[in-house]
Amino acid sequence: MNKDTYILAIESSCDESAAAVVKNGREVCSNVIFSQIELHKLYGGVVPEIASRKHIEKINQVIVEAMSEAKCYLCDMDAIAVTYGPGLVGALLVGVAEAKAIAYAAGKPLVGVHHIEGHIAANYIENLDLEPPFLCLVVSGGHTHLVKVLDYDKFEIIGRTRDDAAGEAFDKVARAIGLGYPGGPKIDKIAKEGNKDAIVFPRAKVEGNPYDFSFSGLKSSVLNYLNQCEMKGIEIKRADVAASFQYAVIDVLISHALQAAKELHIDKLAVAGGVASNSSLREGLQAACNECGIKFYYPSPVFCTDNAAMIGVAGYYAYRAGVRHGWDLNAVPNLKIGQRI
Repeated sequence: MNKDTYILAIESSCDESAAAVVKNGREVCSNVIFSQIELHKLYGGVVPEIASRKHIEKINQVIVEAMSEAKCYLCDMDAIAVTYGPGLVGALLVGVAEAKAIAYAAGKPLVGVHHIEGHIAANYIENLDLEPPFLCLVVSGGHTHLVKVLDYDKFEIIGRTRDDAAGEAFDKVARAIGLGYPGGPKIDKIAKEGNKDAIVFPRAKVEGNPYDFSFSGLKSSVLNYLNQCEMKGIEIKRADVAASFQYAVIDVLISHALQAAKELHIDKLAVAGGVASNSSLREGLQAACNECGIKFYYPSPVFCTDNAAMIGVAGYYAYRAGVRHGWDLNAVPNLKIGQRI
């Protein structure tokens, strides 16, 4: 009988301190997350230095809790996986230093994991039938990518944002209409009360690559609309603005993803990243995929936002592929998908 493989995973790329134990790349034995959202709400967004200090305070705590919840010891682990990029450099350094210390002390292999590859791998947790190749729409605060997942550790980016990421646009528009931080969940909630057809906002097309995205023009259009209403004394209906903006973003995301799937003859589409928890995006992708005969996959909301379970899954497949890092592993804030350092 093959021995089970256990990965202790650590995630600290932004404002969540997280640790998890993952068994055989598909079973989550524990997934502990300490979120700093309430702290950063005071500032309207993530303050990198504050995030780093809070990671230092909490990282040991979440690891101990994850090991306890999984009823495991360090000696049971086959490897230590950690996010080493992309992300906030100070936040990443906390997790990387912690993982290196644990791996060295316990005599375990160290496996660095790409944060976005972790988001993609989150789809494997609950979708046991999902295997590469497939197409993945990655939508988060810092990234909007269309990725061909060729194998568990091989990726090809076929589309990307040329400016703002979708999640970044959500946060900026939410701030502009007075919803506060974090913007994505707040817009998703209030949009249910609004009319998505109340205001027609633009959908950008990028010359040279039909799969690329651009959201800065849309964001500017929303801000211009708000300014004009204010200048003319017109009442601003926040729910209508949120619904119309969200519809414009989702329309572009779905159309690009479905166009790529059809033209590249890919019959499996997954979604990943923080914005993947948006209810309208999920419903729209599901309906579009049903209509086109494409199998649609998505993680539960807890695995869409930053967490260590997804890092453990990606770490398992990297470990299985022979990836090992030395004690010189460092944080790489601008790490590219598929890049190995």
